[in-house]
Amino acid sequence: MRDLADVIVVGSGAAGASAAFHLAARGRSVTLLERQNLPRPKPCGGGMAASVQRWFPFDLSPVVDQVIEQVRFTWCLQDPVTAVLPGDSPFWIVRRSKLDAYLAEQASAAGARVLTGEAVEQIERDGDHWRVVLAGGQSLASRGLVVADGSSSRFAQPLGLGPARPRYASAVAIEVEAEVREPATARFEFGLVQHGFCWAFPRQGGYSIGVGTFIGRNPADSDAVLAQLLPSLGLAADAGERINSPLRVWDGHSPLHCPGALVVGDAASLCDPFLAEGLRPALLSGVRAAEALDLWLGGERQALAGYTATMRRQWGDSMAWGRRIAQVFYRVPKVGYQLGIKRPTAPQRIAQILSGEMGYGDIAQRVIRRLLFQGQ
Repeated sequence: MRDLADVIVVGSGAAGASAAFHLAARGRSVTLLERQNLPRPKPCGGGMAASVQRWFPFDLSPVVDQVIEQVRFTWCLQDPVTAVLPGDSPFWIVRRSKLDAYLAEQASAAGARVLTGEAVEQIERDGDHWRVVLAGGQSLASRGLVVADGSSSRFAQPLGLGPARPRYASAVAIEVEAEVREPATARFEFGLVQHGFCWAFPRQGGYSIGVGTFIGRNPADSDAVLAQLLPSLGLAADAGERINSPLRVWDGHSPLHCPGALVVGDAASLCDPFLAEGLRPALLSGVRAAEALDLWLGGERQALAGYTATMRRQWGDSMAWGRRIAQVFYRVPKVGYQLGIKRPTAPQRIAQILSGEMGYGDIAQRVIRRLLFQGQ
């Protein structure tokens, strides 16, 4: 077919743009579609392990707003515990408007065709290829497809990609422009939210702040929580614009492939169900999806199933333990804080998980036994 691309990527977030770059860098013809114009704002804490740099041949530092050297945990803004991050594995804070646009630029420089301001209206299988219809009526075709349209994905479920019934954590994101008191310290506050936590990440010129509820169907009163959290940062209680931003969290192993297509990032429900980390799995999935599609286009018919297996091994198995920890911890959070966070080794273990040095499976069984025994 004329103008048949190797791969169409629907969505130019961190996962989609990463997949597009790595496919283009392998010499594949790629069309990257983004419904908004870039750069565009996106609610996101913006924290990710610096270790993601190893997945890219270009420097990511131009989009790093802040390097985090330590993490501070508190209970109701008191009882602080501080963990110093490993020197060779710091935590980065990025703004998604910069990161996503930068990755799309790298994809374009590698040879990808990047179309912005192009909403996708329909995706359908047409023989041995995909047909993608844009809102303006234009029709595109490709051999392979990457679904990367985020937490509110319209296309993953109809194609049988990811969980049949995604689970969402309630979250509110706030961006505040202000002087930052401790620019190298990220904060996690557990006591103000009944079944979740708050985070405050410093960035250039201000903070990225969030309130998340991870179990149950009753989200936290974010205004009441922020009225306490924000003054602790030296901010007005009503500072910042509040944006509801549900997180599509990992909730069990599910197929991330179907014939000729893969799902990546938030659309694949990869977000950490305990600490809400989403950027690292998004980037990982983009890289692994590109590897799998390149092999599949080269004739390896089982390569797409291999992507599902790889993501299960490299991310999902750890998240299965993370979900179990979350289910126990957030039901008895005060006990969890005292027996988990305040244990001498716990802050460093969490820091190692955030930096990508450890997975939840390395600590889960001991943590769950401790919480269940003491929480009764």
